[in-house]
Amino acid sequence: MLDTLRSLDSIRLNFSPDGLFVLNITIALIMFGVALELKPLHFKKLIQNPKSALIGAISQFVLMPLMTFILAIALRNYITPTIGLGMILVASCPGGNVSNFFTSLARGNVALSVSLTAISDLGAILITPFNFAFWGSLFTKVYALTNASELVRPLEIDPFHVFQTIFILLGIPLTLGILINMRFPKFTSRIVIPIKRFSLFAFSAIIVIMLAMNFDYFLQYIKYIFLIVLIHNALALTIGYSFSSLFRRPLMDRKTITIETGIQNSGLALVLIFNPKIFPPDLAIGGMAFIAAWWGIWHLISAFALAMY
Repeated sequence: MLDTLRSLDSIRLNFSPDGLFVLNITIALIMFGVALELKPLHFKKLIQNPKSALIGAISQFVLMPLMTFILAIALRNYITPTIGLGMILVASCPGGNVSNFFTSLARGNVALSVSLTAISDLGAILITPFNFAFWGSLFTKVYALTNASELVRPLEIDPFHVFQTIFILLGIPLTLGILINMRFPKFTSRIVIPIKRFSLFAFSAIIVIMLAMNFDYFLQYIKYIFLIVLIHNALALTIGYSFSSLFRRPLMDRKTITIETGIQNSGLALVLIFNPKIFPPDLAIGGMAFIAAWWGIWHLISAFALAMY
């Protein structure tokens, strides 16, 4: 398995600069659609009853990266360094934009879900670069120490470039969407559903096209990547449910925090991975890209199954 994953790392996936540009625009449009649904009422409810939101934020931004780091170290004899970094990058990203839909499907607390989405996306501008730089660097150091026979390249990521990318893709669309929502509520009510539907369709189409363009690689490596993502996503869902249960949150809130922790913005992870200012072209990061791409599909399947249950 390890030899096979080593060969995956050296692969440069077929994904053109034009495709990356479209992915960037799509992620920004998704964030804009999320912001169109945010209202002052959501932030008011957070202030009035902050406990569940705080627990959800800790689960998302503290426990998820920490436990992912521990999982990656536990699997270090079976994965490559870039596979582990891909897991940590996904765990460092904010929650996925479809979490509100799955929370509604699961009869969870939709208002809390929307609030956590706002916290997650806004907080990610600063927290995602920090989490990935900190846990990623620590992982490569531990991996190098415990796998002495492996030649591990130190992680040299400029957090500023990560911050810059996230600010453009999350910060600007979120701010613009909130301002339009506050100033033009009637106009917002007419465009929010079409924008969300179109952006989700576009993102799904990009993932499908990307997999189709790399289908031979997909068939060769999916059985390994599938298992890693399955374990990682199950861990994320378990973290959300266990942590919220520990603090005796109502069942609706536990469902919400579970889904918010288990759905990650893997599209943002892909944008960061394919950004040459963050990961130079000479880096072997095929494993990272596969982890993020399959997360984008699998977390929808697992969240739907969990919501139905």
